[in-house]
Amino acid sequence: MLSHPVQPLLHDSAIVLAAPTQAWSGSDGRTSLPIHGLYHADTRILSGWTLLVGGAAGEPIGSAARGAGEMTFNALLRHLDDRTADPRLRLHVTRTVTAGRLTEQITIESGLAEPVDTTVSVRLSADFADMQTVKAGLASAADRAAFPAAELPEIPSVEVQTSDAGIRLTTPTVAALVQVSGDGVLGTDAAALGRHSADPVGALGRPTELGANWAVTVPARGSVTVTWTVDIDHSATVVQAAPGLPEWAGVSVQSGDARLGRWVQKALEDLSGLRMATTARPEEPFLAAGAPWFFTLFGRDSIWAARFLLPLGTELAASTLRILAELQGTSTNDETAEQPGKIMHELRPAAFTIPGEDVSLPPLYYGTVDATPLWICLLADAHRWGMADAEVEALLPHLEAALAWMRDFGDSDGDGFLEYVDSTGHGLANQGWKDSGDSIQWRDGSLADGPIALCEVQAYAYQAAIGGADLLDAFGRPGGDVWRAWAEKLKTRFRESFWIDSPAGRYPAVALDAFKRPVDTVTSNIGHLLGTGLLSAEEAALVAARLVSPELNSGYGLRTMSTDSAGYWPVSYHGGSVWTHDTAIAIAGLGRDGFGAEAGELITGLLAAAESFDYRMPELHSGDDATAVTAAGPYPAACRPQAWAAAAAVAVLGTVLGLAPDPATGEVTSAPITPAVVGDVTVHGLPARCIR
Repeated sequence: MLSHPVQPLLHDSAIVLAAPTQAWSGSDGRTSLPIHGLYHADTRILSGWTLLVGGAAGEPIGSAARGAGEMTFNALLRHLDDRTADPRLRLHVTRTVTAGRLTEQITIESGLAEPVDTTVSVRLSADFADMQTVKAGLASAADRAAFPAAELPEIPSVEVQTSDAGIRLTTPTVAALVQVSGDGVLGTDAAALGRHSADPVGALGRPTELGANWAVTVPARGSVTVTWTVDIDHSATVVQAAPGLPEWAGVSVQSGDARLGRWVQKALEDLSGLRMATTARPEEPFLAAGAPWFFTLFGRDSIWAARFLLPLGTELAASTLRILAELQGTSTNDETAEQPGKIMHELRPAAFTIPGEDVSLPPLYYGTVDATPLWICLLADAHRWGMADAEVEALLPHLEAALAWMRDFGDSDGDGFLEYVDSTGHGLANQGWKDSGDSIQWRDGSLADGPIALCEVQAYAYQAAIGGADLLDAFGRPGGDVWRAWAEKLKTRFRESFWIDSPAGRYPAVALDAFKRPVDTVTSNIGHLLGTGLLSAEEAALVAARLVSPELNSGYGLRTMSTDSAGYWPVSYHGGSVWTHDTAIAIAGLGRDGFGAEAGELITGLLAAAESFDYRMPELHSGDDATAVTAAGPYPAACRPQAWAAAAAVAVLGTVLGLAPDPATGEVTSAPITPAVVGDVTVHGLPARCIR
């Protein structure tokens, strides 16, 4: 029996979103689970709401989404009409989320010959809990009662103001205005609303309860509609809605295997819902890392997502590069992990702490080893895909600072490799993309000691040095040859230090530990080495064969850890699960290095997984083998939608088509991979560049 709070699960809930606002509920539209509610930025405004028609909730019969920001939930109202399976009263609830607003349109539709008089009532609970409290499972009174009071975050007190405009709920930093349509009666009087509470309006910091009632007449063979809305004003947030339309608006895909087109379509809808900007730079859109927990700027995640989307244009890449350059480190600060030239990891409105865990991150945190070389890679790639020279040139001082960080700070001990270690004791212990505490382990399951030098980070650094050198040359700045020489030395040292001989063949270690020993677990990290130039043709062939081995290839994507490792578990966060973006990176590398058949195997697996999740790919899913299960299984706490998981659909599309930019001509060439795994593919709405 569990005796401590637990993180809410997400896998069986529905989400409607328009960054930075998101609404979570059950698939029937009802709110009953700990994750459910209305959120804006890092605050949950409503912890739940209920809808009754004629005193009952109705019987759910289905739902349908219209993009990421709208969903309609349908139910039968047999209690008001025919109690057989053939009633003539239906309920449609259309939930729409735009930035800072939730609207529910409640429609009763009748096929009866006579009008029906009934009532509609909505009950709302507002708790204004911060996101980290919800994630820790400490938002409810019952969970808080079982936790040490000294470690509990404070729940804000709520002031309630009633006016002709509606009811306004305010805390020191967040306000929510609740309004209803027409002749609906909105109030906080517990008795009038049919509830019994000594404290209905939230004094002493208790959740606030309010509701609305309508008396309605449903006309014969007609319908009646009422609405309620919540408008949110969050003065302390550091993020807001992004301006304009995304550059992929109007893009569509048709393919012989319809799953690819459906996956891309759903992904683009979700990516539109994840677009946001900072309040400091509202004109610079980026992609929030993922819902619900990471609805903000993350260096690594935003970079990879923008990189995946380059075939659709360079606008998002350019703005992502600029906002990260704006926050680039300029001084050394152990507490925030800032260093000159370093690209940040995470932006929050306040310190991010998780009750009960030894993690406390400052609002602007730099604890990442890979965001800096990846920023350089994105800049180099964006330039090749057509980012304007003037935009690139403006970022060259930041490029030079980022290159210098790799040499002067990323390589903390002078051995030629980039490594990381948390010096504070309350930052992230692991600072690559696999950042959970147990992600870097030996084959016997024991944890590796830091500082850690990850294999894929060396590949990013090599690619960044070569790409950075090309940019310096292109714009007549010095240093290109120096960075090419640096990259060649890194390639030589990597070959000497990372490769492991085993009875099953040679493979790269996931990392070097504090004693420069190659950590021998076989992991998906090696897929990130392909296509970077770090490996020889023979080495790339060894990695390609290993990626499609039954130990790593689940049939639904690439496992993060090989099944022959002691620490493997199919629903371990980084120890055997499948991450969509991780598999997409490997697919892209396989395609670039000429391993079309192997890329096709992994693409086939991701398409099967996409179908399993109705084409909204989660952050990660189970690593169970496709021969043992009939569909990809969920990782129940996975974020969805998630930026790089969604953007992976475009990366896979680009690999299928073999898209590559030619800076000399401004054209995009297409050399589809062999064998073709999805049949003929047609893409509409791409930027006006010739594809040949």
